Amino acid sequence: MAVEPISPATGVFGERVRRRRQELGESQEKLADACGLHWTFIGQVERGQRNLSLHNILKLADGLQIDAADLIRGLHAPNSLGAIKVRNDDAALQLSSNRLKCRTWTQSSYAF
Repeated sequence: MAVEPISPATGVFGERVRRRRQELGESQEKLADACGLHWTFIGQVERGQRNLSLHNILKLADGLQIDAADLIRGLHAPNSLGAIKVRNDDAALQLSSNRLKCRTWTQSSYAF
């Protein structure tokens, strides 16, 4: 069973990485060596299952002989407004200081 990308943006990013790697005729292992990354990481990126740091985006772009902008052009964060709309009495999840917190709100509000 295939695992879905973690977001539309990671899915498109991964497709771009895979397409460029295949244009160059390189394996995931060869690309990983060129980038200083592990080949399993490359596979996860191509399947949209990794949210990359800037440094890893730059490493991939260098290994793919492409400008990093070409990999990320037009992509948007899953929640570009920075807020999640929640309904009355729903639990809102908030990520803060690398810890997941759960709050229950009694009125319709936004969680940041």
